[in-house]
Amino acid sequence: MNIAQSASVQTDPVSAEGADGLKRLLDSQRAAFLAETYPSVSVRKDRLRRLLDLLVANERRIIDAAMADFGYRSPQQSFFVEIVTTAKPIKEAIKRVGRWMKPEKRSVDAPFRLAGARAEVRYQPLGVVGCISPWNFPFNLSFAPLAGILAAGDRAMIKPSEATPACAGLIEELVAATYDEGEVAVVNGGPDVARAFTMLPFDHLLYTGGEAVAKHVMRAAADNLTPVTLELGGKSPVLIGRGADMRLAAERVIFGKMLNAGQICLAPDHVFVPEDQIDDFVAALKDAVRKTAPENRKAADFVSIVNDRHAERLRGYIADARAQGAEIVSFDWLGEGNDNLVPLTLVLRPNEQMDVMQEEIFGPLLPVKSYRNLDDVFAYMQQQPRPLAIYYFGSDDGETRALLENTQSGGVTMNDVIMHYTIDNLPFGGVGASGMGAYHGFDGFKQFSHARAIYRQSRFDIGGALRPPYGRTFERVSRFLLKHG
Repeated sequence: MNIAQSASVQTDPVSAEGADGLKRLLDSQRAAFLAETYPSVSVRKDRLRRLLDLLVANERRIIDAAMADFGYRSPQQSFFVEIVTTAKPIKEAIKRVGRWMKPEKRSVDAPFRLAGARAEVRYQPLGVVGCISPWNFPFNLSFAPLAGILAAGDRAMIKPSEATPACAGLIEELVAATYDEGEVAVVNGGPDVARAFTMLPFDHLLYTGGEAVAKHVMRAAADNLTPVTLELGGKSPVLIGRGADMRLAAERVIFGKMLNAGQICLAPDHVFVPEDQIDDFVAALKDAVRKTAPENRKAADFVSIVNDRHAERLRGYIADARAQGAEIVSFDWLGEGNDNLVPLTLVLRPNEQMDVMQEEIFGPLLPVKSYRNLDDVFAYMQQQPRPLAIYYFGSDDGETRALLENTQSGGVTMNDVIMHYTIDNLPFGGVGASGMGAYHGFDGFKQFSHARAIYRQSRFDIGGALRPPYGRTFERVSRFLLKHG
């Protein structure tokens, strides 16, 4: 289960006035779209540039809002994850959108091609796209998808998470100051508003969050035949190969676990280490933590857990693991200064009954398991819900091939964690329990577009032989197509 979207769906229906307001907003956006169903490249670039300017001009306010909502969040981390990584796909879309909009030529069967027939695909805007964003990266996961949505020529309605109210309020303010309501609009409110939002007849609906809520989102979208993109998560495993550089692997895994205090759908959830190398790897992890987060800096570069409930949930996982016999290694100086600063914690040699192995962690806890052979690891992975990512450290071609052929996941990063997310030319998305659909770069442009098939028939009536009344010519042409088509 992914717990990025914490809102419950068990709530009273939104008021009739609120529902009418949402419907009026959607109608306004749809009317604006129908007045301009294929925005020019210059219009699309203008909308994207305004989004980029919004980010850059409000750097300090964005960092302060994140600090207010998290209690403590390293300003440098907020700058990087909310502004730097959000600006990157927007810049890519500005640079590439003209190329993305060009028709794609497609091949035509030889007889028709020789007679002059032609085929192509043109990417048409869908209309109005709804976007439900989570609390863990409030600005990035509200604005980064807009790179594909606006590049595709669509309008957008965004529902930020109520779990980060300062960020949600600032998102609404900045969007209202930057865009006409018919271009991009923000809807704030609690779970009741979120539920009503999912019931709107969007042309596409993007949801980023938890699996339990995703099922309700999909059911609501089905009533309107609204296609969905679901970005969920899961327990993304790390596999340390026998020839891996232990120091490098440890440093990069710790980076992934410390980023946003592990409150990220792509965080490394647990690690598999060769049985005879586990002590060396744990020693490397300890060195990596002291290098990345030295005691004299305390929690200056760390991030607080978003609220009391999630902090207590994580402490409960630690207590449960300790009670069941796991060795707990806690870097306590990372928990000083705020009640919800949960320190980075290693859970060594856990069993499968522990909560930390049953639930998506979504926090700075790292279980470390041993293995004797790769087949056992692959068998274990195949029995689990498909995760958003798998991470492998090593240089053995046989191990790499076996991993790719014997596992399933949304994406894979080799010799690092999370980094495939940052490559705009790669689709980002899940599979199975970790989601459906993908966006980023050209794949995002296509996800929020309709691939419209266009066929131009030759002026020669070469299809006439296939029309009744049927005779010997029909038989000869049909046989030819069966053999050569």
